[in-house]
Amino acid sequence: MLLKTLQEHAARAQPAAHVEEAGGWWLRHSPGDAWWVSAVLPHDREDRVALAEEFCAERGSGVRFQITPGVCADDLDGVLDSRGYTRGHDMSLQIASTAEVLRHAQADAGEVTGRPTDEWLAAWQAVTTRDVSAERDLLSRVEHPSAYAYAEVDGQVVAVGRAVAEQGWAGVFGMATLPHARGQGAARSVLAALASWAAAREANHMYLQMEKANTRAFRLYERTGFREVCTYHYRMRV
Repeated sequence: MLLKTLQEHAARAQPAAHVEEAGGWWLRHSPGDAWWVSAVLPHDREDRVALAEEFCAERGSGVRFQITPGVCADDLDGVLDSRGYTRGHDMSLQIASTAEVLRHAQADAGEVTGRPTDEWLAAWQAVTTRDVSAERDLLSRVEHPSAYAYAEVDGQVVAVGRAVAEQGWAGVFGMATLPHARGQGAARSVLAALASWAAAREANHMYLQMEKANTRAFRLYERTGFREVCTYHYRMRV
C-alpha cells in the first residue's frame, strides 16, 4: 500500500535512535530529536497499544501514535481517544512526479552537497530552533542516499532542505527559509535542486509531510506540482 510505504520511507529518512518492531508496529525512542521521530507507527490491524505504552514507560518518554487512515486499524483513533490521548493538528502527506517538480519550480537550482555543512545546519537551526547536535546524530543514522540543498543570497545560506532516496522515491525533509528571505524564490531553488538530484538517481517520484495549517508552505508545494494523498494526525499522551 502506497501510504504505508511512504510513511515507512519517511521513518527511515528520520531514523529514531532505537526501534523495535512488533508485528507491523514500529516502537521508536529517540531522545533529543523532534518528538515525531519517537511516534509509534501502528502499521497493522492488531491492538498493541498496551505494548507500546509499556515500551515508552520503560524509557521514561511520552506516548505518541501516528494515525494514518487506511494504514492503522479503523478503530485505533477512537480507542486512543477513549484512553485519554489528545488529537494533534492535521498533517498532509503529498506526492509529485519529480519531472513535474522540475517543470513547475521554474527557478535556478540551488547547490547540493552530500552531507550537512555547518552553514546548512546553522540556517536549519535558525528556523527550527532545534538542537544541532541531536540533528547531526539523526542524520548520521540515515542509511539511504541523501542530498542537502541550499540557496544563497549575497553569500549567505538563506534556505535549506534535504532529500532521501529509496526505491524510486525521494522524500523531502528539513525545508527551512530564513524569515527575511521568504517569498523570494529561495525555497523553490532548494526544491529544484533536490528534484534534479532525485532525477539523476532515478527517483522519479517525490513525497513530503507537512503541517496542513502551514498555508505558505502548502501554496509553495501546490505550485511546484505536489498534491495531497492523505491527511494524518498524531494521538499524544505526555
